[in-house]
Amino acid sequence: MGEKSKKPDQVVYNEKTNKYEAGLLPYATNASAPKITPTDLTGWKNSNVSKVNHQIKTEYEELKNQYEKLMAQFEYNNLIYGAEFSFEPIVGETYHLYKKKSGNIFLSIISPNECNFQFKGSFKLNEDKMWVRLDSETNNKTLKQHI
Repeated sequence: MGEKSKKPDQVVYNEKTNKYEAGLLPYATNASAPKITPTDLTGWKNSNVSKVNHQIKTEYEELKNQYEKLMAQFEYNNLIYGAEFSFEPIVGETYHLYKKKSGNIFLSIISPNECNFQFKGSFKLNEDKMWVRLDSETNNKTLKQHI
C-alpha cells in the first residue's frame, strides 16, 4: 500500500474523489472565516406554537360543540322513539312531546297551548326518520333535566 500524504486541517481534500473541494462548499473552511452560528429560532417557534395551539383549541371546541349537539339529538330521538303514541308520524309534520302525571312520555299532535300536560318539546320528523327539535335550544337542557 502506498503511503498517503497527510494534509493540513485547513485543506479540504476529498480522498474519494481525489479533489480539493474548499471552493465547492457553501461555507467557509479556513481558520480566518467567520464563525458559523446557528440562527436562534426560539421566538419563531414560540410564536408559531401559540398560533397552532390556538387553531387546535378552536377546532377542538368546534368538534366538542358538534358532538354535544349530536348527542342531544341522539338522546331526544331515543326518547321520542321510546315514547307512547298510537299513530304513524308523518314526515314534515310537527308533533309535541309531553310527560304524564304518571311519568310516562308520549307524543301528540295537540299543541302545548291546547292542553295541560307537561310540555317537553316540539319536533318534526325528517325524510331520514330522524326527529328534529323545533323549539329553542334552551329547552334541550330542560328536556334532559325533567325526563
